[in-house]
This record gives sequence, C-alpha cells and structure tokens, in this order.
Amino acid sequence: MKETKVYLLDGGTMALDRSYLFLEAGLAGEERFPVYGVLIDHPDGKFLFDTGFDKDHVCKTAPFTKPQQTERQTLPGQLDLLKMRPSEITHVINSHYHLDHCGGNKYCTCATTVCHHLELQAFSAPSESEMVGYSDTSFAPNLRRDYSAAQAQDTAERAAETARKVEASAMDIFTPRFETLGGDQEIAKGIHLFETLGHTAGHYSLMVTLANRRPMLFTADACYSQKNLDMMCIQAGNHDPEQARASLQRLKDLAEKYDAELFFSHDAESYKNYRKAPLPYL
Repeated sequence: MKETKVYLLDGGTMALDRSYLFLEAGLAGEERFPVYGVLIDHPDGKFLFDTGFDKDHVCKTAPFTKPQQTERQTLPGQLDLLKMRPSEITHVINSHYHLDHCGGNKYCTCATTVCHHLELQAFSAPSESEMVGYSDTSFAPNLRRDYSAAQAQDTAERAAETARKVEASAMDIFTPRFETLGGDQEIAKGIHLFETLGHTAGHYSLMVTLANRRPMLFTADACYSQKNLDMMCIQAGNHDPEQARASLQRLKDLAEKYDAELFFSHDAESYKNYRKAPLPYL
C-alpha cells in the first residue's frame, strides 16, 4: 500500500509587531514570519491543510502585514514543485478562514472543503472586528451575500436552520461541496483534527501519523511559535482569549500524549529547520 507523505508548502512571509504576536508580554519591534500549507499525500487522497495567502488581496486589505510572496510561493507554484496540479487536491482542510490560511482555496476546483461548522458560520457572518481577518471570500464569493440575505428574511428562531441550509447548498462556487465537522475527528487513517478553539470560533489543529517518524502536530494559529508556547502567551486578535489560552495547554497535552513533534504556524526560527517541498516527511 502507498505510504503517506507530508510536504510543507512555502507560501511566503508576512510581518507584524511583536506586541501583537506576544500579547501583553512587553515585546516590541517588527517580526517577519513564514506562512505555509501542509500537503498530505495519503492512500485515500491528497489532503491540503491551509493554503496560505493571496498577495494581491492582502496588499489591498491588510497592507500593514507587508506580505512577500514570489510566484513560486503561490499554491500552484508549490504544487508544481511536486509535479501536481491544484485540481488533483481531493480535500482542502482549513484550520480557520483568516486570509493567510485560505488564499489558495480558490485553485482547488475539485476538492471537498473541510472545516469546523462554527468556523463556516463565523466566516459567513463575521463581526465588525473580524471583517479583515475573514476578508478573502474568493473561494466562495456568494456565501456571505446569500447568508446575509437569508438571515434578513428569516426570524431569529430560524437563523440556525438558515445557516445549515447555506452550508449545504450555497457553497458550490469553486468546490463541489463543503463538509463541516465538530469535535475531534479522524478524517482519514492517521489524519486527526483536534479542536483548538479561541483564535477563532471553530479552529482546528492537525496531527498526521507517519510510518517512519514521530507524529506531526500542526498547531495552526492556536500557537504561532515555540516562544508563544514556552511563555504560554497568546497573540492578539483572538475571538476568545480564554479559550485561546486553554488551547495552548491542550497542544502541550496532545504533544505529550502522542509523543508528537509540534510544527508552529508562524515561527521564523523553527521554520528554518523544517523540511520544505519538494522534500517529503515519511
């Protein structure tokens, strides 16, 4: 049987002040950090965990993050290193729908898109404070309009039912369908999603088990860096700061329980030592 392989897809870099990256830690000064996706080439399909950012969109909506990305660092460019096309991706799994994690979704035209049901609802109707984070709607451009129109026509009691209908039927823009989940899930053999809520309403972290190494536990934005974990310090801009702090501890507990190696979402120091595509983890 085909062995599972994992590839890290380099998506470029962004920058923020350390006062944002390390909330209330007394740190300052700009820090540039990596953005990447994770391709799992699995016997059951090609699973892509997060898809990076679209540079043009970020330059328009969040220029303060100073995005840097070459053509080779776009999702099509990274897949080309592996002699793959975006249409070969069978599943896109989004940790959450912030603009630096879903910018390449639109290229995966044949994929089922997987996310937490609370995250899809948050993306569909973001609060004013979350509008910039949830601003990249390129992979489902009609969703927010359809959701808002349906809510305006319905009573409050029917809003939840409306949301479910939108999830089921309004997403056929670039992908055949969305699959929404809740709680911890093993979505394919050795591919685990763990609820790490707080950064957003429906955030997932990912663990992959491989034949020849320790499990790989990808924190996504539940933990930006090793330093955040060491300090037990969350970043700014969380949906629920208390949940976010609890998720830091959960990641520590999961790493210990499964003897997993942690891979952080935005850690320039750790990223230097990560193996990037076209080299695989086996």
